[in-house]
Amino acid sequence: MIASAAVNPRLSFYRPRLPSGLSCTPSSYPAAASSRSASRRVCVRSAAATKPAKSPAEEDWKIKRELLLQKRVRSVDVKEALRLQKENNFVILDGRPEAEFKEAHPPGAINVQIYRLIKERTARDIARCAAFAFFGIFTGTEDPLSLCRVSVESKLDKDAKIIVACSTGGTMKPSQSLPEGLQSRSLIAAYLLVLNGYKNVFHLEGGLYKWFKEGLPAEAEEE
Repeated sequence: MIASAAVNPRLSFYRPRLPSGLSCTPSSYPAAASSRSASRRVCVRSAAATKPAKSPAEEDWKIKRELLLQKRVRSVDVKEALRLQKENNFVILDGRPEAEFKEAHPPGAINVQIYRLIKERTARDIARCAAFAFFGIFTGTEDPLSLCRVSVESKLDKDAKIIVACSTGGTMKPSQSLPEGLQSRSLIAAYLLVLNGYKNVFHLEGGLYKWFKEGLPAEAEEE
């Protein structure tokens, strides 16, 4: 008679601990893994769904530039802009902050601030300040607030001939160092105007810095 092997009573009653509702059968393990995988996919989708969409002004410059070229938005030199203003009733739309506009601007120009000053700064505001400092805006900004519908449409109709200006101008022209040109406040404004149905939009090449440097007419507003 063969003696039976001793059995450890602890091992004979051992069962792995599983979440409630799952059995200790081999087929249940793939189901559990599948459930966890599905849960992770739902979490990823939820995170993507709650991510805020970009505003038109925050759209990638490549997309803005493509639309500007498609709509044949043309850049004009400062002297050409002055001639168009005098002879063809073009309006110069100055997109700089109000304080800069009051210091000096082309006679007859209209000030429409593309960005308003930030008053209460959050971490997001600080990040935006750093981004917009690249365009020479050092006072902090927030998203454009219905630029065309509120500020521009109250002053100019959709058929108005507009030359959009800012400090530096930016460019749509490609170069070796800037294959897609360089974004600026005035080009962002031109993009927003085109999106809102304006048909005769031009861009001031060289910006108002070049306008003042070449000694073209300028005026200031008294406080």
